[in-house]
Amino acid sequence: MRLAVPDLVSPSYFPAIAAIDLGLAREEGLDVELELLYPVTDAAEALRTGKIDFLAGAAHAPMHVFPDWHGAKLVTALSQNMYWFLVVRPDLEVDRGDVQALRGIRIGAAPGPDLGLRRLLAAAGVEAGQIEIGPVPATEGAGTSFGLAAAQALAEGLIDGFWANGMGAEIAVLDGTGKVVLDARRGNGPPGTEAYTFPALAVTDETIARNPDAVAAMTRAVVRAQQALKADPDRATDVGERLFPAREATLIAELVRRDAPFYDPRITAETAAALVAFGRDSGLLEEPVGYESVVSERFRDLWHA
Repeated sequence: MRLAVPDLVSPSYFPAIAAIDLGLAREEGLDVELELLYPVTDAAEALRTGKIDFLAGAAHAPMHVFPDWHGAKLVTALSQNMYWFLVVRPDLEVDRGDVQALRGIRIGAAPGPDLGLRRLLAAAGVEAGQIEIGPVPATEGAGTSFGLAAAQALAEGLIDGFWANGMGAEIAVLDGTGKVVLDARRGNGPPGTEAYTFPALAVTDETIARNPDAVAAMTRAVVRAQQALKADPDRATDVGERLFPAREATLIAELVRRDAPFYDPRITAETAAALVAFGRDSGLLEEPVGYESVVSERFRDLWHA
């Protein structure tokens, strides 16, 4: 089977990556191939057409290609809360959390994740058009790790800031080419914005019906990976050394250590309702849908394994 992530060199979808690389999926009886497929909107389309079996990406991604959530389900959270950082040039006079000071700058954001930033800015009273949000140069095509490309574009002066994963943010901060001004996951944005979306494992209804044992096995593997990484974040280094460039391999354990408190597989009714509201506000859903349309309740017991 095939599992796709839209960004490999990052902590964003790491429990799913570790579930495969540490052999946990294999121990559950699955032979799963890990694939990088950017952007997440293309990965969601690959899920819809059956080119991949699992998508480890933003929880709202299925809404881009499954109208009104028909045909796909989330089976587990990879972690909780919206997980991208807004990083800007260090010379900009923008204090942490000061969204109003962001007007007039160019921010790079990937398709899909950009909706989280747009809604966050709208919640802060920043009108559309006051900030330029668009693609990051040199991030087209397969094989791209968006966060690293965004950090490089910021260092080269091609953009004023970027909205990306923790690895890209960490590289920019360590190199002195960027500073973090928004971290919604940890309450650094307008109230409620942390609940817009979260990393999740999605599958099609067809896969659930045809191969429920495989979906259950992958869910168990992810939960085991979360538990293993929370117990020993340094295990992330082993994964990084096999999959990441050398520098990023040395950084991933610390990023996982910071994110470990959010490694909770549960998708509560409140979490799903916030996700649906975000989808409607972003124009991805025409009508509200219930919990059972978003989350497969068949696998909920596995979250507590």
